Parts: sequence; C-alpha cells; structure tokens
Amino acid sequence: MKTKAVRLYGANDLRLEEFELPEIKEDEILVEIISDSICMSSYKCAILGENHKRVPKDVHENPIIIGHEFAGNIVKVGKKWRDQFKPGTKFAQQPALNYKGSMASPGYSYMYFGGDATYAVIPQEVMELGCLLNYDGDSYYEASLAEPMSCIIGAFHANYHTEMGKYVHHMGIKEGGKTAILAGAGPMGLGAIDYALHCDRRPGLLVVTDVDDRRLSRADQIFSKEEAKSCGVDLIFVNTKDLENPAEYLKELTEGTGFDDVFAFAPVKSVVEQADKILGRDGCLNFFAGPTDTEFSGKINYYNVHYASTHIMGTTGGNTDDLIESLKLTEQKLINPAVMLTHIGGLDSVAETTLNLPKIPGGKKLIYTHINMELTAIEDFEEKGKTDPRFAELADIVKKNKGLWCTEAEKYILENWK
Repeated sequence: MKTKAVRLYGANDLRLEEFELPEIKEDEILVEIISDSICMSSYKCAILGENHKRVPKDVHENPIIIGHEFAGNIVKVGKKWRDQFKPGTKFAQQPALNYKGSMASPGYSYMYFGGDATYAVIPQEVMELGCLLNYDGDSYYEASLAEPMSCIIGAFHANYHTEMGKYVHHMGIKEGGKTAILAGAGPMGLGAIDYALHCDRRPGLLVVTDVDDRRLSRADQIFSKEEAKSCGVDLIFVNTKDLENPAEYLKELTEGTGFDDVFAFAPVKSVVEQADKILGRDGCLNFFAGPTDTEFSGKINYYNVHYASTHIMGTTGGNTDDLIESLKLTEQKLINPAVMLTHIGGLDSVAETTLNLPKIPGGKKLIYTHINMELTAIEDFEEKGKTDPRFAELADIVKKNKGLWCTEAEKYILENWK
C-alpha cells in the first residue's frame, strides 16, 4: 500500500513524499492516520536531524516519518494481535516506548511508523508494551492531544512531598495546596490548568503567570474564576512582565508561605530561578519544558534545599497509564484538550510548520493528514470565510464552542476538504 508522509532526511530537511509501505508481518499492524498534532519536540528533532538522540545516524539514507501525537483507524491486523485489535476501529497510541532500553520512538526513529502520514505500519514492540490503545471517543483530534495531555498528567503525578523525620515520598501535587504554573498561558500551560481544575487531586490555590496579555486574556476567557471556584480552586492569572519583584509578589499571594508545587513551563533562566524563589517548605519544583541548550542552568537556593526541604525534578513525557487517564477524562468530558489548539492544517503544511514552529504564535497546531490545507489560525476562519465559504462554516461552528475546535468542526473539515 502507498502512503504519503513527511520524512526527515537530516537537519532542517523535511520532505513530503509518496512511497510504498512494506506488507505487514504477522506481528505488525497497518493503520490509517487521520490526525497528528505538532509538538515542539518534533521541531527539535527536525533542526537537529541525526544529532538528535532518538534519530538514527543513517537517516540520510533511511529517512524516518516525523510526528508522534497521532490517532486514526486500524486497517489490517497481523495474526499475532487479532484477539486484541480489529480492523475498522479507532486507535490512540503512546509514543514513549522505552523498549529494552532503546530510545527509538515513532516520529523520530522509524521509517514506516510516524504521525505525519496517511498510512503507517506499527511494529510489534508497540503492542508488546501495551502502547497501542483501542479508542472509543467521538473525534480523532482528542486522541492526538491525549499524548501532550499525558505529559502534563505525568508531571502532576511525578511531583512529590515529604514528612519531617520520615523517609517517604508522597507522590502527586499537594491536594488542597498552593500550585503555581509559570509561563503557563501557552498551549501546554492551558492543558495543565484544565487538568488542575478537573483532576481528582486539586490545589486550593492555582496561580498562572505569563508575560503576554493576549495569552492571559485567552486563558481567562476559557477558564473563568467562577468555574474554578466551583471546582474548589482559587484561580489567579498574573502578568509578571512589569512587576518590580515578581517572586515577592507571587509569594505574597500565598500569604508569605510559598508554593507547595511550582511548574516551570518555559526553559528560560529567569523563569526557573523565579520558580525556585517562590517555593515554600517542602516545595516541589517541576522543570517541565525541555531546553535545546545542553548547558542550560540557573541559580538554586541550596540553603532552602537543606533547611526548607525544597526539591527540584523534571519530567519528560507521560507513561501509558497517564495516556489512558487522559483519554478517560476526555471521554467523560471532564477535560477538553481543544484548549491547547489554535491552528489547523493539512499534510502539505507539515514541513514548513514544523521547521518554523517557534516563530508561529498561538498554541498547538493540528494536522489532518488526508487533506491539503494551509496552516490556518482558528481565529482567522471568519476572515478567510469571505473568500471561501467552507471557512465561514467552520467559523460559525467554533463560535458556538467558545472559539474552540470541536468534534463538529472535525467532521466538517474531513467531509469538505480533500
């Protein structure tokens, strides 16, 4: 079977190509990919090429399919897996395989397995690890976004707290405690707010900072203080850009005690140092956003590490349990991953979008692999609708949904774009 896919040949070298997939083996599965959301990790992969830890050194001769936040339909199942998977059903997948110590992962390492493709072959290790999941949701985009949401969920689970005189770690953010999400009005930050408000272990105070009024305004429109109160959370948005002493101001919001949990959602020196300064006793700092600079560093108050038991950790990705939790919360309508989405595009827009991702404002970029469509901001649908009635219809659909992408919009785009 032929597939059309965006393949990586080296640093800054992405190509949209059509080629033949090999016939699946008895322990493999053929899938049709419908949606893939573009991750900043894919940008890092694309600009580093063979210098990326997950990318094979021979990628120039054996290119890999990029993209790892994808969902679609199962087409053909090898004999080994026919009791677990059926053709015609939807799937979601966990790309963090960690198979036998290998760093190989879809979107970075496989010639025939990646998200920015019309069809792909899933290798046996994915099923062996339980990383291919049957999915019963209404839409594909929600399953694509389950992967970035699982990274957020994993971070919240990985934070920990201690007791004086006891050598035990209590996992998870402090329930009813004080949580701060710094640089938190971007796409992943919005997902983190959604999870913090609707998970089963909520903070009593949630402070979200950013330096961009537009991003903060959008976050405030999506997550009202009244809704947060109904969840038992006091939600505060703060623009720290013009504050003389941001750390002091933020700490005052906790009545001077400091925060139990602080998440740094940007690999910026001032952000991580600010995060350290606002920790309270036994405070846990999660450095969430991975840097590209291998020498990235910042100052830590080791006096507080010693006497106030503050501690620092980092998480990268979620596990399969986190992905399953994400899917369940989405299916139950408790969280809405669409809060992260700001742009929609087709397979023809993947290469340019991926290579320029940091320069494109907004949140997550969602790709529908079976259509051709220039990457378009959801907020621009109405303007584009003046010349293309399809965009006018999409604008009307999302308007009814707080300006957010939704199942109705997905169905419309899949039926009306080719």
